Amino acid sequence: MDVLQAQADVRRTYRGGFSGPLVSSIIWAVAAAVFSWVSPAAGMAVLFFGGMLIFPSAALVLKFIGGPVALPKGHPSAALAMQSAFTVPLGLLVAIVLGTYEPLLFFPASLIIVGAHYLVFISLYGMTLFAVLAGALVALGAITLFLLPNLGAVSGWIGAGIFLVFAVLLFRARDIAHEPQPADG
Repeated sequence: MDVLQAQADVRRTYRGGFSGPLVSSIIWAVAAAVFSWVSPAAGMAVLFFGGMLIFPSAALVLKFIGGPVALPKGHPSAALAMQSAFTVPLGLLVAIVLGTYEPLLFFPASLIIVGAHYLVFISLYGMTLFAVLAGALVALGAITLFLLPNLGAVSGWIGAGIFLVFAVLLFRARDIAHEPQPADG
């Protein structure tokens, strides 16, 4: 199987990858609400443990709309997707430690970690829209981490909004992403 075909399979199976950002938008909004109105530690816990539920919840969304919810067993992209997913909870451990020293730095650090994880999706899906999503999350995280640290809690809410916007964009782009072209022969 060539790379273009593998990317087409990923786009088709996961419908352009929209369900992960859709679920993420909800989890980030809940985490930001809990952080703001209950306690920073509780908000960090919501994002950490809720983040572990993103993939299975995104699969439920795909199941609800019909069609496949996972790549076929042995698909060459399955391992890359799984490896990419495991970087987030490991990175969030660093964000949690940073957040215990200064809670307002938790969401900005988390945005950078999650944004960096989306860089792999550019190759996994063959969609440059994931570069824009990664860039938006990393930029928001870096701006609030280094330039506007007092807006750290607000960055969780803004991150939720970015995820929601990209869920819509990815859903709309799923059918216009480049399909593999037959080789000239």
